[in-house]
Amino acid sequence: MERHFDEALKNLKEKILRMSGLVEESIGSSIKALLERNAELAYKVIKSDDAVNMLEIEIDDLCLKLLALYQPTAGDLRFITSMLKINNDLERIGDLAVNIGQRTLDLLKVPPLKLRLNIPKMAEASQKMLKDSLNAFVNKDSKLAYEVCKRDDEVDDLNHEIFMELLKCAPEEQTPVERVIDLILVAKNLERIADHSTNICEDVIYMVDGKVIKHHITD
Repeated sequence: MERHFDEALKNLKEKILRMSGLVEESIGSSIKALLERNAELAYKVIKSDDAVNMLEIEIDDLCLKLLALYQPTAGDLRFITSMLKINNDLERIGDLAVNIGQRTLDLLKVPPLKLRLNIPKMAEASQKMLKDSLNAFVNKDSKLAYEVCKRDDEVDDLNHEIFMELLKCAPEEQTPVERVIDLILVAKNLERIADHSTNICEDVIYMVDGKVIKHHITD
C-alpha cells in the first residue's frame, strides 16, 4: 500500500511540474506576442489552452483519489491539498495567457499607441513572480515564497499607473475607446498573474512550514 502511495505521489509531482512548464511557456509566449505584435504566436497561445485544461482535470482527479484511498496525514496531506489549490491557480494563469493573446489580436487591428506605457516592465515583473513562485514550489523554498509575496505591491502599483495613463491619453489622442479598454485589460491580466503567483507562494508556505498567511492571518 505504501509503495503504491509513493508512486502515486511521484506521478502527481510529475504532472504538476508538466502543468507548470506549460503555463510558464504560455505566459512567456503571450507576452512576447503582445510586445512584438505577433499574431501567429498569439493564436498558438490560444490553441494551447486545451492541453492545460485537460491536465488540470487529471491532476484534480489524482489528488481526490489519493485523499480518498490513502487518507494521508501531516505533511502528505498538506502537500496534496496544496496541489489542488496550486493546480487551480496554474489553470487560471493559463486562462490569463489566453486573454492576453486575444487582446493582442484585437490590438493588431489598429496602429500601436503613441504612448510609452510601462506594460513591458509590468510583464517582466509578473513573469518573474510566476517563475520564482514555481521555483519556490519545486525547491520547497518558503523563504523565496515569502519574498515573492512582497513583490505583489510593485505589480499593483504598475497596474494603477498604466490605468491612469490610459485614462488620460484617450481624450488627448482621440484614441478609440476599444483600444484603451484592451490595454487596460492586458494590464489587469498581468496583475492577476501576479495575484495567482502570490497564491501559489502562500500554498508553498503552508505546504513547507504549515503556516497560513492568507489574508495576513499571521499578523
